[in-house]
Amino acid sequence: MTDRPEDLHAARHGDTAARTAVARAPHASPELLTFLAADPAAQVRQAVAAHAATPPAVARLLAADADAEVRRVLAGRIAALAPELDSKARSRMARISAGTLAMLVEDTAVEVRAAIADAVRDMPDAPRELILRLARDTAMPVAEPVIRLSPLLTEADLLALIATPPVPATRRAVARRPALSETLSDAIAQTADTPAVAALLANPSAAIREATLDRLVAGAGSRPSWQAALVRRAQLPAQAARALGEIVTDHLLGALAARTDLPEGLAAALRSRVTASLAAEDAQDAEAELFAAAQAGDRETLLIRLAEAAGVSQARVEAALALRSGRAIAGLCHSAGWSATLAAEVQAVLGGLGPAEVVHPTAEGRWALGEAELQWQAELLEGLPA
Repeated sequence: MTDRPEDLHAARHGDTAARTAVARAPHASPELLTFLAADPAAQVRQAVAAHAATPPAVARLLAADADAEVRRVLAGRIAALAPELDSKARSRMARISAGTLAMLVEDTAVEVRAAIADAVRDMPDAPRELILRLARDTAMPVAEPVIRLSPLLTEADLLALIATPPVPATRRAVARRPALSETLSDAIAQTADTPAVAALLANPSAAIREATLDRLVAGAGSRPSWQAALVRRAQLPAQAARALGEIVTDHLLGALAARTDLPEGLAAALRSRVTASLAAEDAQDAEAELFAAAQAGDRETLLIRLAEAAGVSQARVEAALALRSGRAIAGLCHSAGWSATLAAEVQAVLGGLGPAEVVHPTAEGRWALGEAELQWQAELLEGLPA
């Protein structure tokens, strides 16, 4: 392929935008891309890394580029070729690309390894060695997509990850895998790993034996996250529901009583307890409990209570937190009927915001934001994922 004179001129004498445009051009030749791979601008090298015509030997050099974004872009492209890059690849070019992928999967930048995981996570014909390496990564943005979605991970592979997880979060990733078998569910339940079991119970497609469920209910008394997941589990045997009704905290009692699959006698008893609990509880005690949760750093309780009080899903609360906006969190707390003082604690503990980012109350403990601003912030959140 012969490069156009204007492309050659732009590659040698153009500004960064012009050189980037040449590197992105579908008709760019391997020779021109090789020249641009040494460009001083990372933006140009990123375009070369993304180009399908970039020679494998040049890609190998880019795998050691000082710019992590260059390596990330390259990783995504090379990983998409993974089924063709097994250890028995016949062509020299394929062997070079396989070596490049091996370099990138060991990259120190999480985003580079995560780009590979995103590309191969649901491939049925990706190299098995690559999938196992990614599944045992200590960074969850890398390991979790593969653990949850790869069809190449066998039950034995997953049991090994449960038995000897590289990091505690590995078990949670396994627990979230769709269509988890009873054997895997039993293995997670037997670990007594509180967050992993909570994730298992919240997984609607996980198959859990009734006997296992009964044991988990029996151990849920001091574990609010288990109680919350159990109360909302789609299939809950009557025996488990009855035992759960004896231990759940007051704020979950209503959710349990609202289930439509309970025996009528149990449902009526739970509704009666809900009514009595609501009558006995006053706002001051409720807020004191939330302040205690904040002081203890109990993010899970704050998340559950905020979602319930504001009348939104936990997913929407998490989406609001991801904005890292004190005003957004304050608007959500205001919708929940919480005080400005409690909202400041929530911003710090649940939102992870620093003092300068928090919307603090006035000296009198009132909202520093006006009513219209608070309502507007809450309305903006309605467009976030539910």
